[in-house]
This record gives sequence, C-alpha cells and structure tokens, in this order.
Amino acid sequence: LIRFLFHGKSSRLERRDHTSPLSNPNQCAVPHLSWGLPLSLLVVQPTSILCPDPVSMSRTRTNRVPHPHGYSDMIRAALTSTVVILSFLTPLSASAQGGNPWEGDRTAIRAGGALYGARCAQCHGGDARGITGPDLTLLWAVGTEDDRVFDVIQEGVSGSIMPSSSAPDQEIWAIVAYVKSVSTVPEFNNDRGDVSRGREIFSTTCTRCHGVNGEGGRLGPDLSRIAAIRSRDMLTRSIRDPSASVARGYRAVTLVTRDGRRIRGVVKAEDAFSIQILDTNERLQGHLKADLQEVIPEGQSLMLQFGPDRLSEAQLDDLLRYLGTLRG
Repeated sequence: LIRFLFHGKSSRLERRDHTSPLSNPNQCAVPHLSWGLPLSLLVVQPTSILCPDPVSMSRTRTNRVPHPHGYSDMIRAALTSTVVILSFLTPLSASAQGGNPWEGDRTAIRAGGALYGARCAQCHGGDARGITGPDLTLLWAVGTEDDRVFDVIQEGVSGSIMPSSSAPDQEIWAIVAYVKSVSTVPEFNNDRGDVSRGREIFSTTCTRCHGVNGEGGRLGPDLSRIAAIRSRDMLTRSIRDPSASVARGYRAVTLVTRDGRRIRGVVKAEDAFSIQILDTNERLQGHLKADLQEVIPEGQSLMLQFGPDRLSEAQLDDLLRYLGTLRG
C-alpha cells in the first residue's frame, strides 16, 4: 500500500502543464509543487509564488496540451497525498516529546514544505523571507520556540490578515519543521581569526546599529543569534555587500516633508496612506503620505559596505570568528 501511494501511477502527478487553463487569465495561480516526483519527495518551488503576466500565461497555454484535470484538482490531490504521508509517520504528541515531533524528520519536512507552499508562500514567500507577511526566518533569530510558532499558525493573529487554521496538529507541526529547516543553519567551521579581536572590532564598528544580548543599537537587525540562522558565507556577503539583500523592515528610505526637511531611516510599516520609519537617531516616526512632499525608497541598506579597504581579510576573519559564537 505504501509503495502504491508513494510510487504508484495514481500517486504521481506528471509535470505536463504548469499553467493549466484558468477560468480567469488575470487570476494569480496558486503556488505549484514539483510534479513528476514520488510524493515522499514533494518540494516547493520558491519562484512559484510570483504571478506570471496574463500574456505569457496565455502564450504558454497555447503551446501546451491541457492537463486532463483542473489545476486546483492537481493541488488538492498533491496536498491530500502529502497528508497521507504524514498519517503514516504518526509521531508521538508534542507534549509527550517536549517539542516538535517532526523536527529533523526529512520526509515530514518535505511534506511540510508542500503544505507551506500551498498555504503560506503567497504572503510569506517561497523562501519564508516575507512578501506582504513578515520574514519567518527571523523567528528563531530572536529565540522563538517551536510551540509558539505552532500556536500562531493555529490561532492566527488578531487584527491582521493572518487567519487561524483548523488543520490537524501533525500538518501544522510539519509546516513548523519545514520553516525552521530553512531558517536555521548548523554551526559553521570557523577556525580562522581571533574571538577577542573580533569582539573589539564589533564593539567599535557595529554596535551603533546592531544589538547583541540587549546591548547596542536598534537600527539594524539584532545579532544575538545570528550564527544560528546565517552561514559564514552569508555573513561574509552581508558585510562586504549589505545592499545585495536587505531584509524587510530594514530598507532605507528618505522622507521629504512639506517644508523641505529630509528624514532618513528604515521602513518599519507602510500602506497606501501612511508610512512608519525608524530614523537614524532611532526614533520611531509615523507620517501620513498626504502630509509629505515625497517618499524616496533608496533601494539599499543603510549599512556601509565593508570592503577590503575598510575591513581587511584578517579583520574579517576575526569578526566572523566572534559572530560565529552568537547562537543564543
């Protein structure tokens, strides 16, 4: 039975049409899964959260043979099979184990990824770094426990667009396991550099904007657990070229008031009518856009680039050696 469910013909969805006909060509498709794989290997394609333009969708449809089943039927079939996978795994309850029963279980994590892609990626992104919803990879950076993440998914967030979920516990735990798996990294090999010198470099160069264990600035991300969520290579890129990837909540902006005054900071919240920023003096400000002369997104980080002329390779090794100790 298991072999039939995981590998049989009826349990495989052939990757013949990623853009099956939609009743409304302007409707954004539900995030798709990787078809043509055994269901035990279902994974989410991160780019699937993007809505293709109707022209390209129409062109694609005319060049492909329509799938015999509707697109929504394919999604439902895949998710149903994912739930079947979880039902066969049948872990102990979370309370009995004292944590997530699926943590570290590769099959459950893959199943959780499929569920996440269909239910969460539209707001939180295929990589969980946020679109209209928050960046979920930062949850473990601030020490959030797995059971707290479970509760938020199950109960939703009052006053926001985040709904509650009536999904079975095992499905929610699988989603939590998946998000955690893409949010945390193992301890990296860090045998170069000196911790004491690195701490001194951090103290003199970074603490104005970054905090560690309650000390330091708030303009940049808190780094108390940074080594648990970022690899050495990722940290190196963030130091050498911080504008290459800027986390939501830290994108630089300049506001121009009616009297011509310019206020620079990072965007914390924004809608069609208002904007909230943390300015460079760490003051939280809210403004109605109608009261502003201009809102100028800078498209970069406020953090300076620390190239070799500003931070030598030896100093970088020292700094990374120190940052590697920050796992909470």
